[in-house]
Amino acid sequence: MFAKVRTFTLIGINSEQVDVEADIRNMGMPSFNVVGLAEGAVKESRERVKSALKNLEFNIFDKPITVNLAPADLKKDGSHFDLPVAIALLKASGVINADLDKFAFAGELSLDGRLRGVAGILPFASSLEDNTKLILPNENVREASVLENIEIYGFDTLSEILPFLNGDVKEPYKGGVEFVPDTYDIDFSDVRGQFLVKRASEIAAAGMHNLLMMGPPGSGKTMIAKRIPTIMPAMTIDEAIETTKVHSVAGLLRENKGLVQTRPFIITHPTASDVAVIGGGKDAKPGLVSIATNGILFFDEFLEFKKNVLEVLRQPLEDRVVTVSRANRTVVYPANFMFVAACNPCPCGFYGTDKECVCSMGQIQKYRSKLSGPIMDRIDLHVNVEAVDIKELNKLPEGESSKEIKKRVELARQLQEKRFKKEKINYNSQMTERHIKKYANIADEAYLTLENVHEKLGLSARSYMKILKISRTIADLEGSNEVSKKHILEACQYRFENRG
Repeated sequence: MFAKVRTFTLIGINSEQVDVEADIRNMGMPSFNVVGLAEGAVKESRERVKSALKNLEFNIFDKPITVNLAPADLKKDGSHFDLPVAIALLKASGVINADLDKFAFAGELSLDGRLRGVAGILPFASSLEDNTKLILPNENVREASVLENIEIYGFDTLSEILPFLNGDVKEPYKGGVEFVPDTYDIDFSDVRGQFLVKRASEIAAAGMHNLLMMGPPGSGKTMIAKRIPTIMPAMTIDEAIETTKVHSVAGLLRENKGLVQTRPFIITHPTASDVAVIGGGKDAKPGLVSIATNGILFFDEFLEFKKNVLEVLRQPLEDRVVTVSRANRTVVYPANFMFVAACNPCPCGFYGTDKECVCSMGQIQKYRSKLSGPIMDRIDLHVNVEAVDIKELNKLPEGESSKEIKKRVELARQLQEKRFKKEKINYNSQMTERHIKKYANIADEAYLTLENVHEKLGLSARSYMKILKISRTIADLEGSNEVSKKHILEACQYRFENRG
């Protein structure tokens, strides 16, 4: 007998429908073959499915069995094929009598028939047509419940699914999505002094601009970076779904987690490899640049990273996507993150401060050589962080709260949302030359000021455009429709702080 059920395979953060076709013949030697470009975990699913069905006393393996994963020219991988393969076999053997055309399945089977959560459920669920009945392990139902157009049913074991498919009544999961405001235990009011760095952080958050902070140890670089999420607006539903898709594909939503609602803040350790950062490996999994989508990717001790790791940041910083190519597949992941980096001015950390620096000029030049021109050009805001005198620290007033700064950032974001509603971009940092000409509204005096700066300092074309984007964000924070000379001048100081 023949049966067919639906499941999926992942291509980046999107899914492609896969039909699991099962054929059980009445005559011939016992065999169990899985065909259709099955890889890794899919090949192993044959043994898991066989053991699970035998332990549930379904002895159907005394006949020739062929399972085809169609389309046959598309590579498939993942343990989520276990459940659809088992259901297809039980349908073909007559154990299940129901019509399965409106059903879709995904889940991993243990050897005793229990179901385990799998990665990639949200991309799969979002590809299904309305009113589809999606059968999943209970670990995955909250993730899939982000979508309202399908019916979601969660189970703990395969034996619980069979009565339901044969007519038992069960209510679909009704968890839904409830947006919960971000709450943080930290606040910008904790930061005393450092007004220039806090201003740069506000501009960065308002326009999703990349930020580099350079200063001695203990000057507050990491402290400030960790507080930037507290002044960023809450994610929109579209941003939350995109981020959740990436986390789902990366396998970060296994423990019955629902929609990712807090902007990611990913701290990267200097020992991280280029594959961990950019993505890849045998299965071309998303890296940290993709996991940080719609949030912040923070490189602490920026100049301690290997140079090849820093150089692989070029494409995602410029294109907001990353292409991961491996022998068996090429996928494109989103990498729309805000990049924040912090570093010391020299190996000992005290060059340019009141404390004695023990580094030679050769050591300093070698240390800073990792900050290549192309990487520096892709970081919008460069700012020096001065050490705060301990004697003066307690005398300084409490800093402005995150709540107050966030109000200004949200107003600036609203202006950008209105400005770009007919475009495929969301923030000033994403503007191209065409967008700048159309939307930036630069005053003639401001252009003349920037031309003078260009003549004196020899700006690259990319630096020139970055200053215009930063200026537009500064004007938005003031609620100004026009970018004036003062906005250009403030933007310029954030491009040259660390040169020379």
